[in-house]
Amino acid sequence: MKSFVINGNDSGQRVDKFISKAMPDLPKSMMYRLIRKKDIKVNGKRCEISTRLEEGDNVTVYVKDEVSAAKQHDMSFMNAPDDIDIVYEDENVIIVCKPLGLDSHSNGENHEDTLIDRVKHYLYNKKEYQPENESSFAPALCSRLDRNTSGLVTAVKNAAALREMNAAIRDGLVNKVYHCITVAPPPKNEDIITAYHKKEDSRNIVKISDSPLDDYKIIKTGYKILKRNGVLSLIEVTLYTGRTHQIRAHLSHIGAPLLGDGKYGNTAANKRYGVFYQALCAYRLEFHMPENSPLEYLNKLDVHAPVPDFEKKYFQLG
Repeated sequence: MKSFVINGNDSGQRVDKFISKAMPDLPKSMMYRLIRKKDIKVNGKRCEISTRLEEGDNVTVYVKDEVSAAKQHDMSFMNAPDDIDIVYEDENVIIVCKPLGLDSHSNGENHEDTLIDRVKHYLYNKKEYQPENESSFAPALCSRLDRNTSGLVTAVKNAAALREMNAAIRDGLVNKVYHCITVAPPPKNEDIITAYHKKEDSRNIVKISDSPLDDYKIIKTGYKILKRNGVLSLIEVTLYTGRTHQIRAHLSHIGAPLLGDGKYGNTAANKRYGVFYQALCAYRLEFHMPENSPLEYLNKLDVHAPVPDFEKKYFQLG
């Protein structure tokens, strides 16, 4: 038998979602069978799959000891540094500037240093994240950046904030504004462009089409030229959709590849300038949370990343 007392981060979930996180070694087929057989109870009473948990509820799972053994909390994040570049922080969210060359999450290899690990380590040291007190929640990133893209990433400290932020991102209420350098100017000084996007997982590359095709998804990208330096253009980009490599692939598709981009860029230009990482930074975040959201206060924020090095070098900014 295994019992859980539902805390604030666990509340609001369906009982099956909670158990899947709290007991990851319990097969889902067994879990659903236990629910049907009344061997999973909430406050001593029968529950349904759809039962929503509230803070203070007691969930009891009647299974053999070897299945119900206490979950060993993953503390590997302690191997990562705890130093992060904090742009904004409150009791719900923390906005950090991810440096160039750091993965947002583990990519399946044996990485002991990722952005989310650094955030967890930082919050653990502040005693704002105690894994032993959590059954189903851990601090999480609500957005991610490629390893060789720098800039702002939002993380959340509690489950309620995670739900709010994910819903806002899904509904297009969080605008992400990027700065980048292209090795050729885009066709217009300012435009909002639409195309169609398909990711090839086997090659970790995307294709862009001007017309709809099977398995292609629509993308929408806004851009504005901020400054020019010879053939180089400093561009502000606003993402209206958030597909893999969208900025890099979409701008390359219209003849304005990013400086340093090894996948979609101009190899000769990259060699000429000696830049071999994409000159791309998630520079600003704009929140438009609903009036009834507990995160509505974020709408007042004016959050910027530090001026990236590539802007300083080629446009003498910062």
